[in-house]
Amino acid sequence: MTKDRNLDRDKLDFANGKIGRLFSVLFFPTLIGMIFNSALTVIDGIFVGRGVGAEGIAAVNIVAPIFMVSTGIGLMFGIGSSVVASIRLSESNVKAARIIMTQAFIAGLMMVGLISIVSLLLPYEVVGWLGCSPLLEHHAIDYLLWLVPGLVFLFIECVGMMLIRLDGSPKYAMTVQIVAAVINIVLDWYMVFPLGMGVKGAAMATSIACAAGGVMVLFYFVGMADTLRFYRLKMSVTSLLLTIRNTGYMMKIGFATFLTEIAMGVMMLTGNYMFMAWLGENGVAAYAIACYLFPLVFSMSNAVAQSAQPIISYNYGARSAERVSRALRVSIVTAVVCGIAVTIGLWLGARGITGLFLSPHEEAYALAVDGLPLFSICAVFFAVNIAFIGYCQSIERAAESTVYTLLRGVIFLVPCFIMLPELAGAEGLWLAIPAAELLTSAVIFTRYARGRRRSYIANR
Repeated sequence: MTKDRNLDRDKLDFANGKIGRLFSVLFFPTLIGMIFNSALTVIDGIFVGRGVGAEGIAAVNIVAPIFMVSTGIGLMFGIGSSVVASIRLSESNVKAARIIMTQAFIAGLMMVGLISIVSLLLPYEVVGWLGCSPLLEHHAIDYLLWLVPGLVFLFIECVGMMLIRLDGSPKYAMTVQIVAAVINIVLDWYMVFPLGMGVKGAAMATSIACAAGGVMVLFYFVGMADTLRFYRLKMSVTSLLLTIRNTGYMMKIGFATFLTEIAMGVMMLTGNYMFMAWLGENGVAAYAIACYLFPLVFSMSNAVAQSAQPIISYNYGARSAERVSRALRVSIVTAVVCGIAVTIGLWLGARGITGLFLSPHEEAYALAVDGLPLFSICAVFFAVNIAFIGYCQSIERAAESTVYTLLRGVIFLVPCFIMLPELAGAEGLWLAIPAAELLTSAVIFTRYARGRRRSYIANR
């Protein structure tokens, strides 16, 4: 007899449950899991910084955009498939939700596979495109070649996290991310220090950890899933055309999340070039610490957006506007609180945090200690921006979410990186990201306020 519990494995009643309780049930496991997942990058930085030095940490930062792009593809299909599947489930169309999920995995795997093949065939060209200097090339190549095997599993994990939460198992999603992070920590230490494998060992540890997370996701959908399972797709021309159409729509919905990861890549690339021009390799190493910490900032913000997404999308599909508005309010308040906590933590802990990555005797250490408090200002505005972008995605306003992402990740960011150092010196390098996030928040709130005013006048 087929079960038809419609997402209530953890008693998640998206249609009638209290918004605050639903959000908290999703948020805390999501937050814990994502923080552990971010440790994949942070732990790499700590062990490489201590085991190899400033050159190693700078080289890893050069290759990081490849990791970001692969993660972005995973999050794009994760968000896109989760939003569409949520709406289909609110319409009691389980078959359509399963088809959407299967199509998301297949299309994304093809994209990440292409990136992996190019990176393996043209490693020197790839690190050159990423702005690598001759001094860092050897370490960057080592890291890239051993990171690539884990990218496919990284994609599977990214997509799986959102769909597992939608299926009513946020605790299992959290477990996947914790297991992957613990494996990464243990292997990082063992390969970098006892085995002395340097950046190569750090990359191998990350790939193995990603493989563990990806396998756990596949195991869930094959043997544990409640509602969402893989669906055998037909091979007819009509089925292929429908797959292309659905894939395009999922990409459209999730494109802003992909752009968020690309924006972090742009942030790294632009920052690497500017820090190299102003402060040399030591400047890049100092900036790399901020880039290692940024996934933690992103994790808190994205946990808010991902926790609100199934609630908002389900009720949007069910035409429950009041519940959508309440979920948005809860997510914004939570985003502000998380952002303030991150800013205070980075501001007060700059010296101790930097000491985890670099020796106090290195020149890059002093640069990072002075710069991290300025960089930390971005956290509040970033959290609010991501929450609003997630809201727009959840209600199928893809164009609006894309515009906001382009504003914060490219249109405001690149000019800020170029202009602020000319106005404020080296401090301007660290203030570029906070300035871009602040300007984006101003645009979002201005547009939101105008929309509320027009709605009020129309309803009078």
